[in-house]
Amino acid sequence: MKELERDLGLPSVLAISIGAMIGSGIFILPALALEIAGPAVIVAYALAGLLVVPAALSKSEMATAMPEAGGTYIYIERGMGPLLGTVAGIGTWFSLSFKGALALVGGVPYLLLLFDLPLKPVALGLAAVLILINVVGAKQTGRLQVAIVVVMLAALGWFAAGSAPGVQSANYVDFFGSGIGGLLAATGLVFVSYAGVTKVASVAEEVENPGRNIPLGILGSLVFTTLLYVAIVAVLVGVTDPGSVAGTLTPVAVAAEATLGQAGVIAVILAAILALISTANAGILSSSRYPFAMSRDRLAPPSLSTVSERFGTPVTSITLTGAVLLMLIAFVPILEIAKLASGFQILVFALINLAVVAFREGSTEYEPEFTSPLYPWVQVFGAITGILLLTQMGTVALVGAVVITVGSVAWYFLYVRPRVSREGAATDAVRRRIGRDVITETESVVNDVPREVLVALTKNVDEGRERSLVEIAADLVRRDGGRVVAVRFQEIPDQVPLTEDVTTQSSSDLSYESRMEALATELDIDIEADEIVSHDTKHAVVNFAADRGVDSIVAEHEPLRLRSRLIGDPIDWIVRHAPCDVLLVDNLGYDDPAQVSLSGESGPYPPVAVNVAGAIAEANGGDVSLRYPPGQNRTDQYARTIDEYQSELAALLSVPVRTEPFRPDGGRLAPPDLVVRRGTDGGVHGLLFDDQPTLPSPGCTTITVYPRESRQPSLWRRFLERLAF
Repeated sequence: MKELERDLGLPSVLAISIGAMIGSGIFILPALALEIAGPAVIVAYALAGLLVVPAALSKSEMATAMPEAGGTYIYIERGMGPLLGTVAGIGTWFSLSFKGALALVGGVPYLLLLFDLPLKPVALGLAAVLILINVVGAKQTGRLQVAIVVVMLAALGWFAAGSAPGVQSANYVDFFGSGIGGLLAATGLVFVSYAGVTKVASVAEEVENPGRNIPLGILGSLVFTTLLYVAIVAVLVGVTDPGSVAGTLTPVAVAAEATLGQAGVIAVILAAILALISTANAGILSSSRYPFAMSRDRLAPPSLSTVSERFGTPVTSITLTGAVLLMLIAFVPILEIAKLASGFQILVFALINLAVVAFREGSTEYEPEFTSPLYPWVQVFGAITGILLLTQMGTVALVGAVVITVGSVAWYFLYVRPRVSREGAATDAVRRRIGRDVITETESVVNDVPREVLVALTKNVDEGRERSLVEIAADLVRRDGGRVVAVRFQEIPDQVPLTEDVTTQSSSDLSYESRMEALATELDIDIEADEIVSHDTKHAVVNFAADRGVDSIVAEHEPLRLRSRLIGDPIDWIVRHAPCDVLLVDNLGYDDPAQVSLSGESGPYPPVAVNVAGAIAEANGGDVSLRYPPGQNRTDQYARTIDEYQSELAALLSVPVRTEPFRPDGGRLAPPDLVVRRGTDGGVHGLLFDDQPTLPSPGCTTITVYPRESRQPSLWRRFLERLAF
């Protein structure tokens, strides 16, 4: 793949960043924000600049670690994964294209103060020229930006200095008259004025000495532009009568006419035209790199990553971006669409901050030359305030962000997903974090040996299955010399009173107690046999477990029909209400299992399941095999993380441990003697579908473990496990 030439120095970087910001933010938006916040619009610009700092720091850091074309897309895709990368790439591409078109259309009203020209044809002509300049090369683009920014800043400087003596303090009366609500709403509106501060990162692959020039360019231009915005808006408010600027299309020209006369108006017109052309030029330059970068990562058609032999620029990507720009100018009410895109840009800034956290916490190679200070508090602050500002943009902006997001997600599933099998650093960071937490929890549970286990015989089972349940319980308590309480629960109809007649032991009961006594001698375990008669078996089991304070309940589990699931089954009810761990056994016999398989399916191995597998293997002189399905799109990074997690888990057990991933070719591993697995979370899925192991027909007894409520992961943790594992 051909690389882009690095020929943009610090002056060009500063010019691109400043030129991308000084446009509609100073020549159009002050009039709209003044209507919302009054004189406090000055504070709104300062506050918005402050809130951009976290994203600027985060993007500076990531740009020095990954100086590649694509900027925001690259960072979010690498940090958050291809799905959010697709959303960020497509959304930011449209956002920058919309703003470029707005800048051209917004600059023409200033030009119309001097010449009687048609708006759209002039805007289309300027757009065509800028597209051609971008096709010729980045060096020419950077030089044009330097020239434009120098002239523009000179004119704005003259306006601010020349108008300052005319400032009237009376214009600042009732400064916060619109209240905090008005201030925040204006801040949300003018926030987009700073969106261009990080545009330079999208051409990072073409920047000389990116480790130095990118942070200096981004942070330096942000500080400079914030001070310039505040100064010019303060002068603009101070030199005009209240209400004379609000709502006008050319607010800076109105202010200049009041203090500098016709010469000031001409200077402002020149600055406005140059600024808005500069914004459009920077927009074409940076937005065209998003489809270029997405194409290189197979998130877009390969033709978009083609670099011209003659010009050394991505001509196809620039042409596509230019075509979109021209169509927007010609056919779409651009101001409303730009507001929609601006709302999405705020969301992208929040994702940028989260991407830094993902890179630092994940295992992806990440070595930035510049690191953001006060990590991670700066990033958390930036993400939260970004979401809050998005709520201040109004319903239209939120709906627009949703529409762009839904469209991007659709593109991901239709085009990207069949071609890409990567995952972001955030996924691995979450997986590693969950793994560390589970290892800590497992370490404490492994040392927690059950002292008393209840074997709840709720159905008539043959002597062989009865013996299997008791032997399982015996192996669980054997390590610490605990006790097994084996209880037969008999349920009688509600209309039959609980009299002495129903409590009289039958020959079957006496035979049962004799079997338990013989089994206790054979297994060398303390076994207590009992029979309980009640009107409600499930309540009787739970009440007995609570009264005795048992550590676990072992009961037989059979597949249920849909009707039984919906109406309710005693064992299912016991699982939800038991004060202890519950082990449901799909009973195919229990004959000294030496090979115990611990099955991982939709998350890490539950600590209680690990403890059960380890106790049974130890009691039978066997080993534990850790099995995990590879899935269709499991990455090398995923495999490494799982291997490390399994190694740490193996170190906690006192029995030999083997790792056996499921074979992706469909082949089967040697069948184990016993499978231990996690239970489902319940809910609708658990009601409608029987909970069976991922292992196809294990051919042996399966123990499904349901931890007590205090040991169950939170819903949020389970959600993250589903995503990461």
